[in-house]
Amino acid sequence: MAGNGLSGIEKKVAFSLASVFGLRMMGLFMIMPVFALYGQHLEGFSPLWVGIAIGAYGLTQAVLQIPMGILSDKYGRKPIILAGLVLFAIGSLIAASSDHIYGVVFGRAVQGMGAIAAAVLALAADLTRDEQRTKVMAVIGMCIGFSFALSLLVGPIVAQYLGLTGLFLMTAVLAVLGMLIVQFFVPNPISQAPKGDTVATPTKLKRMLLDPQLFRLDAGIFILHLVLTAVFVALPLDLVDAGLVKEKHWMLYFPAFVGAFFLMVPLIIIGVKRNNTKTMFQLSLLIMMLSLATMGIFADNIWMLSAAVVLFFTGFNYLEASLPSLIAKFCPVGEKGSAMGVYSTSQFLGAFCGGMLGGGAYQLVGASGVFFVALALMFVWLLLTFGMQKPVLLKSYTLEANIKDKNDAQVMATELSQLAGVVEAIVVLEEKVAYLKADDKFNLSEARAVLGSVQ
Repeated sequence: MAGNGLSGIEKKVAFSLASVFGLRMMGLFMIMPVFALYGQHLEGFSPLWVGIAIGAYGLTQAVLQIPMGILSDKYGRKPIILAGLVLFAIGSLIAASSDHIYGVVFGRAVQGMGAIAAAVLALAADLTRDEQRTKVMAVIGMCIGFSFALSLLVGPIVAQYLGLTGLFLMTAVLAVLGMLIVQFFVPNPISQAPKGDTVATPTKLKRMLLDPQLFRLDAGIFILHLVLTAVFVALPLDLVDAGLVKEKHWMLYFPAFVGAFFLMVPLIIIGVKRNNTKTMFQLSLLIMMLSLATMGIFADNIWMLSAAVVLFFTGFNYLEASLPSLIAKFCPVGEKGSAMGVYSTSQFLGAFCGGMLGGGAYQLVGASGVFFVALALMFVWLLLTFGMQKPVLLKSYTLEANIKDKNDAQVMATELSQLAGVVEAIVVLEEKVAYLKADDKFNLSEARAVLGSVQ
């Protein structure tokens, strides 16, 4: 598998696993723009329970994300992914057959129990070379973004013609499609990638939580998904009140998301070219704050609401795309799996809290109140970013190490840390690998010579 690009196997891995992830996330996302409008026939319907139903998957995802990743290390990636998709399908069927909102909440919680994100990303790492791993993760990330955009188009259309029952049945079908892709298209791994790169280690989680830079990012993804979920409890109802009938909501959401994607691109280009990611990060927060203020002030003006939705997705898209990359840059060397585990848990917990907050706030103070509460939370996040360090442009390397004992590991770590360009080095005896962070002065051949690598 030589060369600088993805091999045939790695391309297959990237697109098959991206499809699995995308189908599942689409199943979770499709309910967001429609449930408040099409769930009003359910017994026990109220704005609070709408929020709980939309966000219920987040609680079980948050609780089970790290354990499912650890189980995949013990029992294999594919069995855990398939089991997660089965749970997702069962949850979809429970929600589809419910005529009470409590049943839908239970079904959404069961959907969330199929927490396969960690196992999918770990499998992607198992099947790719270290130098190509970032590209594969990027493909998966883009597919998640695309699935979100598609859910804003498909969700309202399916709900219009098939109702909520048909929507949940469709999510079950998507889960089955995902199972077929895993079974017949995803290659079987021969070996596992080093744990530090993929799966969270429980003993390291406290360290991740206490790291000030990582805490800012974990708090950020928590607030981002809290705000997203809360907004989608209130926004559909607000759009109807402003005169946009529910059957036409997709005509606003989908073009707004696509337009926002193109508006986001200059932010990324400027951030990379001028190496001022922090400034673009804060600008994106301000864009989202402006959008929420517009939603709150012009709640009955469909044109202002439409402009606000475009701004909202512009800021959201940039932040959603930037945060995982920043986690990888700030996390200690060899602890990416643990850092991403805390990050994912924070993300899904934010979705659950957003549903609770959005439903409760709408019931008490209406849609404008939801938007202003979300605005206040985004302001808190903006304050947190002022202590954020400027990320250093470094590359991460994971190399095999021929080590026999602890003394061997210490000697190699010392020698590696003295090589030109190496900023951080750690050698893990149990995994027989070395984790490095280095700048452009780093010479890979020199490191492999030190390690006696077989690569």
